[in-house]
Amino acid sequence: MVADAVDRAVEIARAQPERLLCVVGPTASGKTDLAIAISERVDGEIVSADSVQIYRGFDIGSGKPTAEEQAKARHHLIDVLDPLEAIDAASYARLASDAIADVRARGKVPILCGGTFFWVRSLWLGLVAAPAADAAIRERHRALVEAEGRKALHDALTRVDPTAAARLHPNDVVRVSRALEVHELSGRRMSDFQAEHGFRAHRIDVVMVGLATTPAALGERIAKRVEGFLARGWIDEVEGLVARGFGGARAMGAVGYKEVAAHLADPKALPRESLRDAIVQSTRIFARRQRTWLKSAPVTWL
Repeated sequence: MVADAVDRAVEIARAQPERLLCVVGPTASGKTDLAIAISERVDGEIVSADSVQIYRGFDIGSGKPTAEEQAKARHHLIDVLDPLEAIDAASYARLASDAIADVRARGKVPILCGGTFFWVRSLWLGLVAAPAADAAIRERHRALVEAEGRKALHDALTRVDPTAAARLHPNDVVRVSRALEVHELSGRRMSDFQAEHGFRAHRIDVVMVGLATTPAALGERIAKRVEGFLARGWIDEVEGLVARGFGGARAMGAVGYKEVAAHLADPKALPRESLRDAIVQSTRIFARRQRTWLKSAPVTWL
């Protein structure tokens, strides 16, 4: 960790104590290390914004803080859900708000840290007033993806809401399904709900910091991270989760977990010797999408 970056982040946190400090950045950029270093300096506690780390058992591949890291700084909203429990952005925002209030009530400094930026935004700007989730519709969408592929679901959204479809990648099944679900329930387009909301009013005041890195350097960090996860037993972790009946868990569709699960299901289609490169490629694509989101966010890059 670069000392100057930590010093600057601490300076920002102390100068604006009323605002929530958010440590953001693409995957493998060093968010956890930075958040822990800040927390040690400002007597802080970390509130996770990670849609995989929130689940018990998804440890290695999610980059979940180790026991040693958790000993340095108390963490909230990791290991709080069983793998088959559902959570959406609205539920996360409520949990995070409660955790932040608890941290502050005890005289500590809350630090939000994570790469699930839709969750960060839900806490920061709130959510559109769209219909609540419908389990039956989501199950129908999941079945369509299994039968015909992700593109089929994305094509269905394109027909009813081309604006939302153009913004969402076909691989982003969760948000494609949600946009289609909103139209099916309300007859209105998700893009219209979002235009009305505008995301201009702040639900909570935040200040965002992140560690700057070049795409090339980040690519190297991603490769080393994946290699480290595999060496620590990532394949065994996924095999154990599948054996316990969690192969259909939402988190199993996360970058990396999806590839490991595919290798276990059909080693000929995705052999062990190709697994590392497949995960690295998927992670780099995911990081590019994260960087795109961050371009429009008010991040101070350290």
